[in-house]
This record gives sequence, structure tokens and C-alpha cells, in this order.
Amino acid sequence: MEFRMERGALTDAVARAARVLPARSPVPVLGGLLLDAEDGRLRVSGLDFEASARVETQAHTARPGKALVMGRRLLDICKVLPEGPVECAVEGPRLTVTGDGSRFGLSLLPLDDYPALPPLPEVRGALAAGEFASAVAQVAVAAGRDDTLPTLTGIRLALDGSTMTLAATDRYRFAVRTLAFEAAAPGVTAEAVVSARRLADIARSLGRSGQVDVALGGGSVGFEHAGTRTTVRLLDGRLPRHDKLFAMTDPTVVAMDRARLVEAVKRVSVVADGGSPLQMTFTAGPEGSVLLQAGFEDDVASQRVPTASAVGAEMTVAFNPGYLLDALSSFEDAAVRMKLMGPGQRAMITGGEDTGTATHQHLLMSVKTPLL
Repeated sequence: MEFRMERGALTDAVARAARVLPARSPVPVLGGLLLDAEDGRLRVSGLDFEASARVETQAHTARPGKALVMGRRLLDICKVLPEGPVECAVEGPRLTVTGDGSRFGLSLLPLDDYPALPPLPEVRGALAAGEFASAVAQVAVAAGRDDTLPTLTGIRLALDGSTMTLAATDRYRFAVRTLAFEAAAPGVTAEAVVSARRLADIARSLGRSGQVDVALGGGSVGFEHAGTRTTVRLLDGRLPRHDKLFAMTDPTVVAMDRARLVEAVKRVSVVADGGSPLQMTFTAGPEGSVLLQAGFEDDVASQRVPTASAVGAEMTVAFNPGYLLDALSSFEDAAVRMKLMGPGQRAMITGGEDTGTATHQHLLMSVKTPLL
């Protein structure tokens, strides 16, 4: 095997494929990346027991062939190569990588021991890559981190005709995002739970333009975009439904400038040690405000922020400051709306537009706390 290509293109392809490589594996070949050069194309593939990736890009292939080398070592080499063209060739028991006077040799791993990549499941449709990446980031913050409850570490991906719904919860918060989906066939419906960490990794690797194909079936979900194909094994179990949980009757509704509120939460929560709550006291009226307070005894902080509008009775509620900041930061809107049911009850955060059909919703459980 022998091929030549620009250092930047090679580094990008290797980095995309290396995302799925396990940090440690009892099977040495699973730490490898498979390089397959043929007919002016280079395919870089990697996999572990949960995910796989294949990246295809253009290259000048002088001699077709395959080589399996340690993936992270190859990525480290690519990062330090000089800018310009890079030549890679199998020479005896090594893959040589040369560029602008630099030369590296990597030992080859046994090709016969490398498992075949899983096939892409049935393609169910496509959607805008940039919107999908944003949506995954918006819901992933609510996914659980406790590996003893693996289902809660996932994101529910549901397809229903022309709509995709992403949802995640760790039992204390629940984020939901809906987005337009171009189904491959009429009446497409499907539902699965995918690792939030894996899905967020895939979303970050997508470009901000073009479309991504979504494939689902056979115990895995797959995505294909701009020459990159990725599959992820599904998690067992099902996440709880959010429909009834999100239904609120006569809440107190407050609209606020998001950036200003985020800044105030960051400032006041500096004294909220040990996960102590951040208290929000809302004053109703057209010129209302919210007083943010945190801390106990001598270490306290407060800041008052004006609200654009408030409907309903005055109330005081409190939140985990980290959860509140995660929720507010996941929105891209200039303003946010909070629907409040009272202390120790549900609170819903949506974008500033009261259209009745919010595409991004983030529910938090407020906590009861003594007055500061």
C-alpha cells in the first residue's frame, strides 16, 4: 500500500475515525485503525465493542492495499507532521509516514485478527447536520452520569413521520428537543436509546452544513455524513415518557434575558458550596424582577435581574445551581421563559417565543429551602 495526501486531510480523517477507539482494550487490534487505499480514495476505519466509524477521503493511491496500525499513535504522528503533502507506504513490517523531511515508522498489526465493521442499518431518513448537532448538545446535558443506571445515560431518539424527538433525563431534569426529519418512506416510526456520550461525540464530528442520513435497526443506530459513517450499539431499556410530566396547569410564567440571567447565576453560585441551592424570588408585574440568592451564614451572594414579564402570583423557588446553569446554557435564544408551579415542584424552561409549540424544553425539579 502506498498513498499521498495533504497532512490536514489525513489528520482530519484519522481523528474522526479514532473517536470510537477504546481507551483500553484486552483485544490489542481494537486499538488499531484500518487504512484502506484504492482507486484514489483512502478509507480509515476504527471500532470497539460499542461503536464503529469509517471515514472516506480523496488520496493519490500509488499502490492499493490495507494496513492496520495503532490508531492513537498514528493520530499523534499526524498532529506533529509539517504542513504539506504526506506520503504513507507499507515497507516490510512497518507503515512509514513521511513529510517535508520528517519520517516515522509504525509497526503493523495483524490484519487477519481485525473484526469486520458492522453494516449500516436501514436508512430511515435524513435531516440537517448542523441542526442535529445543536439538538444533541441541547439534550445531552440532562443525561445521567451513573453507569449503574445505563439506560439513564442515554438519549431517546424517536422518529415519527416528519419529526425527530431527542430526550434525556437523569430523574432530576428532563430535556426534550424536536426537529424536522425527512423520512425515507411515508409513516416511518422508530424509537431507540443511544449512549449520550457516543451521540454527542458523533454530533461534534459532523460538519455544520449538508444533511446526515439516519439509519436504525438490528440493535444499532447509524449516521452517514460527508464521507463519514458511524454506528453505535443501542442501550437496553426505555426512558420514561415526558408527555404528562411536561403538562402544566396555570403556572407562573416569567420571561427573562438569557445572557443576563446566565451571568447572574454564575456570579451568585460562587458561594453555593457543596451543591447548596440557588434561590430565586420572583416579583410579579410588568416591571417585575427576580432576586437571586445563594450561600449560608457568613458567605452569601445576591443579585437582582429585571424580568421582561411575569404572569401569576409572586413566589420563591430554588434550584441546583449547576443544573440551572446547564439548562440555561443549552438554549440559543436571546430570551427564555420559565413556567413555575411552586417551591419543590416542576419548572419548565423554554425559548423566549410563546408560540405554544416549543421545539426545545428543559424541565427542572425545584427544591425546598429555608429563606436566606
